[in-house]
Order: sequence, then C-alpha cells, then structure tokens
Amino acid sequence: MPSSLHSSSLVSRMEELERALNLKQLQINRLLNITQAINNNVPAQGLFDMYRSFLSWEMGIRRMALFFRQQNKWHCTSSIGIDEQSIPPDIAKYFPSFKRINNLLPEDEPFFAQFDMVIPVYHKQTPLAFVFIGDLEGEGLFSKVQFITTITNIVAVAIENKRLFKRQLEQERLKQEMRLAAEMQRMLVPSQLPHTPNYQLASIYRPQLGVGGDYFDFIEQNGRHLVFCIGDITGKGMAAALLMASFQGTFHSLVHHYETLDTLVRALNTAVVRTTGGDRFLTLFLAKYDSQTHMLEYINAGHTAPLLAMSGQVVPLDKGCTFLGSFSELPSIEVGRIALSDEALLVSFTDGFSDLRNDKGEFLDDVFRPEFLLAHQQLDAKQFNEVLLNHIEQFAEGKDWPDDFTVLTCKFFPTSRGQGK
Repeated sequence: MPSSLHSSSLVSRMEELERALNLKQLQINRLLNITQAINNNVPAQGLFDMYRSFLSWEMGIRRMALFFRQQNKWHCTSSIGIDEQSIPPDIAKYFPSFKRINNLLPEDEPFFAQFDMVIPVYHKQTPLAFVFIGDLEGEGLFSKVQFITTITNIVAVAIENKRLFKRQLEQERLKQEMRLAAEMQRMLVPSQLPHTPNYQLASIYRPQLGVGGDYFDFIEQNGRHLVFCIGDITGKGMAAALLMASFQGTFHSLVHHYETLDTLVRALNTAVVRTTGGDRFLTLFLAKYDSQTHMLEYINAGHTAPLLAMSGQVVPLDKGCTFLGSFSELPSIEVGRIALSDEALLVSFTDGFSDLRNDKGEFLDDVFRPEFLLAHQQLDAKQFNEVLLNHIEQFAEGKDWPDDFTVLTCKFFPTSRGQGK
C-alpha cells in the first residue's frame, strides 16, 4: 500500500511537470511567433491580436484591458471579456499612480473592480502601456504574471519602436520636401540683380526654415523703368513658401498689363484674395523708377517702411495702403513720389530684420537709425549690404533670427553721373 501511494504520487508529480513543461513550450513558441511577427514588420493591430490570443488561450486569462498611448491620448487597443463602451473617458487620470505591478487598484472607480492587477510598462520615465488583468487563476500564478509582463514589454517596446521609426521616416520625408521647396524657392528669388549706370540692386535673403514667406523681385521695362518689390507673407515654412510662389507668378503676369502702380496693386490684391480666401495677407512695398526722369514712385501696402537716404536726409517711404489679401477691394491708395536729384540709397527689409534682439533685450531698429544710412550712403548697394550684414551679426551676438529675414538695397544715380561711373 505505501508503495502504491508512492507510485501514484510520482505519477501525479510527473503529470504536473509535464503540464508545466507543455505550458513553458507553448509560451516559448508564442514568444517566438511574436518575435518573428515583429521582425516581419507585422502591423500594430496584428501584434495586439496575437497578444490577446496568447493571453486568452495559452494563459487562460478571462479579463484583460490593454491601453496604449496614441497621439498623446490613451486608448484601449485590446481586451478580453469586458465591454469597452464601459471604459470611463477619464480613465487615464489614474495611470500616473501605477509605477509597478500592483494588486491594489483604486476603489473609487468601478471599472477597476473587474480586475485583479495592473502591469505597467515604462521606458525610463515614459509610460508605454498599461495592461489590467482579471480572473487570473490556476497553477503557477507567479510564473504566469512574469511571462505576461515579459510579453507585454516586448509588444509595447516593438510598437513604440514602430512609432518612432514612422516618425523618423516622416521627418526625413518632411526634410526632403523642405529641401525641394527651398530649392524651388531659391529658383524663384532673383539670383542676379541689375547693376547699371542708373541703378544697382543687392539683397540679403535668409529664410528661417530654409523656406519662408519673404519675397523680393524686380522687372526691367523698355530699358527705362525698373519695377521692384519686397513683401512678407504671413506665416512660415511650406504654406508661406507656396503662397509666395503663387504671388511671384501673379506679379510677373500682371506687371506688364498695368502702367500705373495703383492699378497694379489693386489687381495684385484681388489675386491674393482669390488665392487665399482672405485667410492670409501680404505686406508689400512696390516701387517704380524712371531712369530718364529720375522719378521714384512707390506704394507701401502695410509693409515696414523702407528708408531713403539722399542729400543728407533720410525719408521713410510710408505712403500707400493697407496690406493685401484681407479686403476684396482696397479702400484707398496713396502713391508716393520722390524726385531723385542726387545719389540715393534705398534700404527695404522684412519684419524679421526689425524683430531681431540681442542679449540685452535691445531691438535692432533701436540701434539701426538713419545715421547709419547717412554714414554709408556713398557705398554701392552690394558694399552697403556687406557692411549692414556685419553690423547685424555683431548686434545679434550669434543669436538665431526670430523670423524670415530679407533686405533689398537699391542705389540710384542721376543719368549724367551714372554714365561716368
């Protein structure tokens, strides 16, 4: 009899070991399957389905809710034996308190009453997932919890890596698009500016993001007139660059159809309103110089007033109208006119120039005063920009530009003096 009992006990023990071995083999096989699925780049939903199947069939779990964060909001991505409609919308407020495997769940939330424990998954201090387990019964509970923790960590880290990799691909694609847009924009901005006996143009062009909403251009007409402009479209980056490209095409198509600046500006305003629907606007300084009469006409459409230095005086060019794009019809336009009787230096710029601060909190326009123009008005346009850029860099002390930054400098000569240069 004692021998029979011993034999029965031994058989029972061997059966127990066999069941444990089979369970371990199932766990290892499932772990290999999930690892292979991760290596084969199975979508996240596929991993969630494999995870739920494993917990339900191999682990015998009857209640489970797995939460992942997607786009900064927690979602129940997989569940067993619960009504997902019953999940409170503010359930995530409890998650920060779950720092480790916990058997004690908040009693003030009825949703937690159906579970026995929570298993959190963290990467350093960042939570990746929370899985709630209920009706966890049977032999080897500690071993089961350990394995569920392991496989939850593997799935959570794999999906987080997918998210990071996808974001990296999106960032690389965005960088490539920005590079292409920047290249396109550089093609739209004049690379060669006129340098004639009657006038000279030079520019400084620094879009903050590689692309931006700053714009300048010029068109020479009939060997006599120079039409030039500088503008600033609201916003930065791709959207502003696309609107700038659209405006460039509009400017070139309309400038030859309107002889006067006021009719040209009205036509440009109509085109901007039609393109943007009134959601964006454009500040613009537009000028026309007659090299025979030496008359400079201009319209300032809400742009930072350019400065004109001539005969020991500096004049702000502020006559014009409101900015373009917000009104279907401009209420009024005043055309500014200045007869250039002597060498003149005109400096126009966008608001990134005047918004620049140094470490002392001083704005650049507090330092850059008319005296600076008068002290350097004898320089040609390119030389002036070189001096100006050096002055700006010394003032900024290495700080980044807060916005797109563009300067368009024009130097004018009376014809008799220009021919002698």
